[in-house]
This record gives sequence, structure tokens and C-alpha cells, in this order.
Amino acid sequence: MWKKILGFGASKEEQDLVSLYDKVPEDRRPRHVAIIMDGNGRWAEGQGLIRTAGHAQGVKTLERIMETCVDLHIEVLTVYAFSTENWKRPRPEVDFLMNLFSEYLDKKIQKMDDNHVRLRFLGREDGMSEALLQKMHAAVDRLAGNDGMVFNIAANYGGQDEILRAAQTLAARAKAGEIAPEDIDEDVFESVLDTAGDPPVDLVIRTSGDLRLSNFLLWQAAYAEFWFTQTNWPDFTPEEFVDALVDFAHRKRRFGGLDKKK
Repeated sequence: MWKKILGFGASKEEQDLVSLYDKVPEDRRPRHVAIIMDGNGRWAEGQGLIRTAGHAQGVKTLERIMETCVDLHIEVLTVYAFSTENWKRPRPEVDFLMNLFSEYLDKKIQKMDDNHVRLRFLGREDGMSEALLQKMHAAVDRLAGNDGMVFNIAANYGGQDEILRAAQTLAARAKAGEIAPEDIDEDVFESVLDTAGDPPVDLVIRTSGDLRLSNFLLWQAAYAEFWFTQTNWPDFTPEEFVDALVDFAHRKRRFGGLDKKK
């Protein structure tokens, strides 16, 4: 968006949005934002549409929020796209989500590349088709050399499952004599998580009114700030996203300590 504005090609709406960015000081912006994109089905039902229409609309919202993160120089954006529990949903809805996922990679890979975004997938590959996995791997490889924002898509992901997989990996290494159990500290543990190399989550945003973490980034969000909204994900706007960042900028983060005396 910045290129359009500098070239005087931005709309009034885009110019107004950029003016909102000034409300979030650069030194008070979160490095890592995680979003639980909830309410697609509820949005569709409220519009008199089938649930899958909400998922399709939610993809458009994701594109706007990702571009906003790029503009604001957010280091990492992680979104909860499909949980390990979502396989329990009706098969037609699951199939639609997988197809939507594939189409998203086809249609948005060029824009991600243009924005210098690096892509990573969190979670298990079990259950996904070979064709989709090949497309995922190809997208990651294509964007691997970029130096911009890291975009994590949590697909077939569960926080407890991630921690168990990490523990199993380290147990196998210890059994093989590659590492001593007493050498396993926070840094070593984090190095085998799906998010290895990312900073901890600073801000978790959940849309659609529910007030829970839903097995999302349990380790990474240990000291995250939370921001909830009644807005369903398809109606979530960059302006509301900026509102969440403004609120975050005014939080006092003590990480278990006390406020420093002035």
C-alpha cells in the first residue's frame, strides 16, 4: 500500500488507514501477532448463506489484515486456519476448506512474494492430500529467500500436539545420546517447536466473542496480551486491527515482575 500512497494512487480509505497507523508508535508495536479467525460460519448464517460462504469471505479479510501487518512492519503474523479438532466438522465443510486453502496459495503467492513475505506452516501434515502438501512445500520454498514478515499458517495444528511432538523429538535425541536431559532448557525446547526462530507471541486477537485460547500456541503465548472482539472474522477490518494494536501499546507488560519505579 505504501507504494501506492507515495505514487498518489491510494484511495481515500487507504489514506485514512495510513493516518491511523500513526496512533501506534513503532516502539510499542507487537513483534508477533497471533489471530484466532473465528466466526466465519456465524457470519454466513447471519447473512442467510451457507457456512462455506463465510470461509470464502474470511479469506478476503485475511488478505487485508496481512497487508496491514506488512505496512506496519509486524515481524510475525500467525493465523489459526485449521485445528487438529476441526477434522470433526462435516466432511463437505472440511473438503471446502482444503480446496479454499489450495486456491489461496495459487492466487496469493505472487502478492506475498511482492511484499517480501516468508511463509511457514505450523502443525501436522497427516490427513492432507499429497497434492496440497506439494503446493504448500512449493510455496514455502518460493518465499524462503524473502526478508520481510513471517506469515505462519497454523493448519492441522494443536498447541498440545505441538508440545508433545517437541517432547518426543527431544526424548529421541536424548535416547540417542545426542543431548543430555539436563541440557534441555527453554531455548532448546523452543528450537524444536513449529515456530522455532520466531519471537514469543505478544498479542493474541480472537474474533466473534469467544473468550478462550482453543489450543492455540500454548507455549508461545505464555505471556501474550489478549484482545477480544464480538466482530465475526469476515467483518473484521484493518481499522479494528489497529484499534487492537493501540490497546496493546497502552498495556503494561511486567512478565511476572513489578512496575519499574519512576
